[in-house]
Order: sequence, then structure tokens, then C-alpha cells
Amino acid sequence: MPILPIDTGRYGSDEIRKVFDEESRLQKILDVEAAVAYAHSKIGNIPIRDAEEIMAKATTRYVKLERCKEIDRLIGHDLMAVVKAFTEVCSPSASRWIHFGLTSADVEDTAYALQFKEALQIIEDGLISLQRVMLSLAERYKGTIMVGRTHGQHMGVITLGLKFAVWMREISRHLERLRQLKSRVLVGKIMGAVGTGAGLGEHALKIQEIALEKLGLKPADMVTQIIQRDVHAELVSTLTLIGASLEKFAVEVRNLQRTEIMEVIEPFKVECQVGSSAMPAKRNPVKSERICSLAKLMRGLLIPAFENVALWHERDLTNSANERFIFAMSFILLDEMIRSSKAVFEGLTVKPENMRRNIELTGGLLLSENIVRKLVEKGMGRQDAHELVRVCSMKSLCEDKPFIEVLKSDPKVMGLLSTEELVKLLDYSSYLGVTEKLIEKALATTRDELSSNINIKS
Repeated sequence: MPILPIDTGRYGSDEIRKVFDEESRLQKILDVEAAVAYAHSKIGNIPIRDAEEIMAKATTRYVKLERCKEIDRLIGHDLMAVVKAFTEVCSPSASRWIHFGLTSADVEDTAYALQFKEALQIIEDGLISLQRVMLSLAERYKGTIMVGRTHGQHMGVITLGLKFAVWMREISRHLERLRQLKSRVLVGKIMGAVGTGAGLGEHALKIQEIALEKLGLKPADMVTQIIQRDVHAELVSTLTLIGASLEKFAVEVRNLQRTEIMEVIEPFKVECQVGSSAMPAKRNPVKSERICSLAKLMRGLLIPAFENVALWHERDLTNSANERFIFAMSFILLDEMIRSSKAVFEGLTVKPENMRRNIELTGGLLLSENIVRKLVEKGMGRQDAHELVRVCSMKSLCEDKPFIEVLKSDPKVMGLLSTEELVKLLDYSSYLGVTEKLIEKALATTRDELSSNINIKS
């Protein structure tokens, strides 16, 4: 019976949930057992025909999940239950070599790495897809002028394209982190009970090398009974960091969709979607809010991931139970956030007319820096210019007078600037700096990276 929303299919794609379902986990465990048997046969430790039988039957077609659960209920050890169920479907000759020289953590940690490998590819592909959407938006809106805000207050002008370009490059940094992470996370461990390889005999290192190569993994860098949990903490941290960025993007959509701002609107099926059970007119940014909600949950998963780093001696089991939650949940929640983010930005409605309206709200005050700059260029000291414009700005705000009229009434200002100059200085379209160049540079860099991604995969 489904309990968690993840179980019901509410969050995460079928693809990512399949990576972490019970059947897939069992298959990964069997894959590890088969790879080790193969390695033993290559060394000459076990007969080739027995290894071939083990490899042929290392599948959930033979080793049934329900049988593993039945044995687990009896013996209270889920990995040993798999070994026993596997043994039952093999001949006596082959079954004697199943799990030969191994400890449970060899199989479990290496199986996790196989799951991570598949899941990381799904996350990476999703981020690349989202980045393409951001690239398209940055290009489309590179000249769409809007208010730049700091502390929630108007502070100069930017373009909407610049905002998307900033986010596009943030995604690039996350993609780089994921690729760097793989060398440390996509690792296995076949070194027995305390990490010495004693149970595997004198060829332990070769057995590990052969087995992991067959699985497409690298050996972990120094182990005890387990792969050290700083590796897994880094994984969860990286996934959570990506989630934090997606939350940031979603928060901006939510703020810009406020009724009194209304510069962008997330997609809404006007023909059928319900925004509120009480108020039929509501069009709430629920997709963006969902992203923010899941980001909060993801950050909570960091705590057990970090707690798991400090285990007793060569290992204890205090990591085991919580890892059954945090690995799958981190990936599935992030997958949902990426998919939701893509849906939001692919269907985003942009309101340039409201952006222009909001720029005009302060009557030019958001360009006060431009006045300071020009006064300094005309010979006034920078601090004097700043104070003069500050006084004029406060007068405009407090007396509800147009900023340009206050400036025109100040003799110090007019002693250096003409009315024509003031009008030009308060033209927001002339105070975008090198915005266009910044966007074009970001677009070019990202296109090169996306092209490299295609070449790498082809």
C-alpha cells in the first residue's frame, strides 16, 4: 500500500522512480554478486561454468523479490536474504561460490553506486534540457527592460534576458559539479569485512578491479567495511545545492507574479485549472511554490547525510536505515523540481507592459546613480554628488514630487547639468551598461558547452 507521495507517483518521473524501486535495487545487488563471481573465475578461484551459471541466474527472473522478503522476515538480514534466495535457484556447485569472500557492504555500497550512475545521468540530462530553455529565454528577452531590485526595492534597470542568463550560467556550474562528482561517487568496493581484502585471498585487488570494471565503476579511494560517507554526503550536498538554485528561480517567479507587480506569470490551464477552492479568480503560482516546498524537504536530508560521516571504527549500522530514504528521496525530489522548473519556464508568460509601468513608478529615482556619475564627471566630488542627489531623492519621495522637477529646482545640480542632460540621464534605456555584451558572452559560452555535451555523448 503506497504511503509516501513518492510511492503514489505524485513526484518524480517514472524513469527516476524506477531506478530506486525495489526490483531495480535487487537487480543491482545481483549484478554485483555476478560481477564478483566473474572476477573470481578470471583469477581461477572458481570454475568458469559455475561463474557462468551465477551470471546467468543473477536476475530478478530467477531471484524473486517476494522470496527475498520472505527470508528476510525469518532471518532479519535483507542482504543475506538475497544471498539465500539466489543460492536456492542455483545448482549446489554454483551456489557455494555466491557471495564468496564478500561482506554485505561490498554489495550494498556498490549497488548504490550503480543506482547513482543511472540517476545522475537523468539529473544531468534534465538540467541540460532546462538550460536550453533558459538560453532561449535569455536570447528572446535580452532587450526587454525591467526594474532591477535589491532589498525588494527598485535599484536601476536590467533586462529580463540578463536574469535568465545569470540562471543559465548557474546551471552550467551545477553541471560542472555533477561531472566532477562522478569520479568520487561512481565507485565500488570489493574488499571484505574490514576493507583489507583478506577474505578474497591474495588476488583481492585484482578481483576488485575486474568486478568493478565489469560494472563500469572505479575502486573507491581507501575503504573500511564501507565506502566512506563523506562521498555520499558530498552527493546529497550537490543535489541539494542544485535544488536551492531551482528554488531561487521559483521564488523570483513567485515574487514577479505578485498582483501588484505582475511581470511574469507561470503557466496556468485557464480552460480547466482551479486556483482556489474559495476564490474562482485566483491564479496561484503553485508549480513554483511546489519547487520551493520540495527544496525545504531536500535540505532536511542533508542532516542525516552529514551525521553518517562519523560512524564507529570500521563501520556501524547507524547510516543504513536513513540511507534507504535519503538517497532515493534526494534524487526523486530533485528530478521533480527540474521537471517542474522546465514546465514553468517553457510556459512562462512575460508582461513587458507591466515592466514598463513598474519602471515609471518611482519617476526616475531608480536612475539616481546616473545623476551622481554625471555630476562627478562634471567636476563635483563623488561624496558631495552622492549627498546632493540623496537629498533631492528624499525630497522627491517625501513631498511626492517628480524627481526631475526636484533636480531642476536645485541650483547646484543645474549649475553643472542642463535640462536636456537631465532628461537623457533619466532615460532608463540608456543606463543598461554592458548588459547586451554580458548576455551575448553568456550565450556564446553556453552554446559551446551544449555543443560539447552533444559531442561527448555521440
